[in-house]
Amino acid sequence: MAVIGLVYPAIPATTTRRSIIKRGNWADKNRGVVLVFCIVFLVVVGIMALFGYRKFLKRKAEKESYETSSA
Repeated sequence: MAVIGLVYPAIPATTTRRSIIKRGNWADKNRGVVLVFCIVFLVVVGIMALFGYRKFLKRKAEKESYETSSA
């Protein structure tokens, strides 16, 4: 006998197992929220990439502006 049948003897094991295993698909029910999360994620990643790129260009410009003497 299944352990679930021992814990809940009044309810048949198949019904109990289905009620425990049954899970809803939150993302399928809330497509708009998932879409907003994706858009916000892409915007944040884009802004971070923009700041990173600007920092990279600033470092590159500072590196090229150093005076070097070859004598």
